[in-house]
Amino acid sequence: MQFLYTVLAAIFVSLLSLVGVLGLVLNEKALNRIVFLLVGFGAGGLIGGAFLHLLPEALEHATAFLFPFLYVIIGFIFFFMLEKFLYWRHCHDGKCEIHVFTYLNLIGDGFHNLIDGIIIGTSFATDVHLGWITTLAIAMHEIPQELGDFGILLYGGFTRAQALGWNFLSALTSVLGAVGGYFFTVHSANFANVLLPIAGGGFIYIAACDLIPELHKQPEIKKSIISVLFFILGILVMLVLKLNSH
Repeated sequence: MQFLYTVLAAIFVSLLSLVGVLGLVLNEKALNRIVFLLVGFGAGGLIGGAFLHLLPEALEHATAFLFPFLYVIIGFIFFFMLEKFLYWRHCHDGKCEIHVFTYLNLIGDGFHNLIDGIIIGTSFATDVHLGWITTLAIAMHEIPQELGDFGILLYGGFTRAQALGWNFLSALTSVLGAVGGYFFTVHSANFANVLLPIAGGGFIYIAACDLIPELHKQPEIKKSIISVLFFILGILVMLVLKLNSH
């Protein structure tokens, strides 16, 4: 029964990625007004998620203090090299129909959802009550993040349907992580200790090197200030969720 709860909880968390369906009911003009704000919110969510959630969790279970930071650097370098490869593969003569950071965001989000799934699976394997509490905490974390991810994919060049579909596929990695975390609870801690800081390094790279520079391109001072406020809001949401989780 615990395994069934594990799978159902992971599917529930994956379905939260469809919160972007709200974007499908908005007209083009209204959607364009909020996409830029969602990019700021998404960038703040990535920074907050990396520094307030992923890295503290990695440090808490690290066998050596230096290892998590080395993995962060590895993650940063990995995503930098991955972006270089994707740019070379998909862009020609400096022109790119879909911004490369959209692919990076999907990969980074896939890592993040995989970790969420591992945590869900491990929690249910330990105690059903703990499993549901963990699922609720992750759900609260996922809703603002998925809204930000949807905005990032739209800004990067995806259509609304493409953004919704690819974001959902990326979220399904949580089911894989949940199954693996349930059956390999004893070993999942070491696995997560490596993936957490690597994903954190990837999130920092995407936010700092791709999304924040895009915010700098906004020429209107009013919209620039609002985008910065949404960036800070993304961080604050992650902070509130972190504080509530304790």
